[in-house]
Amino acid sequence: MPNQPYRTETYEGMIAETVTMKGDKGETINAYFARPMGPGPFPGMVLIHHAPGWDEWYREATRRFAHHGYLAISPNIYYRLGHGTPEDVGAKARAAGGVPDDAVVGDVQGARDMLASLPTSNGKIGLFGTCSGGRHAFLVACRGRGFSAAVDCWGGRVVMANHELDPMHPVAPIDYTKDLACPLLGLFGDDDQFPTPQQVNEHEEALKKFRKAYEFHRYPKAGHGFFYYHTPMYRQEQAVDGWNRVWVFLDEHLSSGSA
Repeated sequence: MPNQPYRTETYEGMIAETVTMKGDKGETINAYFARPMGPGPFPGMVLIHHAPGWDEWYREATRRFAHHGYLAISPNIYYRLGHGTPEDVGAKARAAGGVPDDAVVGDVQGARDMLASLPTSNGKIGLFGTCSGGRHAFLVACRGRGFSAAVDCWGGRVVMANHELDPMHPVAPIDYTKDLACPLLGLFGDDDQFPTPQQVNEHEEALKKFRKAYEFHRYPKAGHGFFYYHTPMYRQEQAVDGWNRVWVFLDEHLSSGSA
């Protein structure tokens, strides 16, 4: 089970590999899938990668969730832009203005359905995303089906001005708040400008308005991307606390004994 103390006599093993799966509209895309060995049942997590791309950090994060006892999958939501280094494909995505929200919802829903079909699944599946992936985690938690928890780490553009809307992003995620169908954990840095503290406040007010189950944690002296140990944005104390909150939140909502 997730969050169980590790003991030195415990057998430990996982399988991690690139797989194919059915994404939006049944189209085949690739994904990175890591899962604990053993009969389970295990909860599941879909990790939605950030704007820099489907990169090494997200592979490590996927394995980290598997180490903690989750069936974890990270779909390549940039698949339709072609292949190459994560940096090159990420640059294509930014040049294109991102990827359509509808396609992300379809890809993530497909990943969720794949996990739920596994005989080792306990049927409870959550969402995790950082940066644009945090935005997408909230979006899918509102528009998707069958998710039991969502984690939004500093997701920008949940709150959007009218001039920021376009055919690929026609509705601001905050406008779907009434449809949020699972508990939400939000982690934010007070020094971030994407989202700004004011935008986080607006997001929280919407959640309160519709009486949604949520918890937000805001970190002083932290900005955007404070989990990213490989960048100057990393903040060790805040990142450790944030990860601990992720594990507690998910254990509460995804373990076999949770409601």
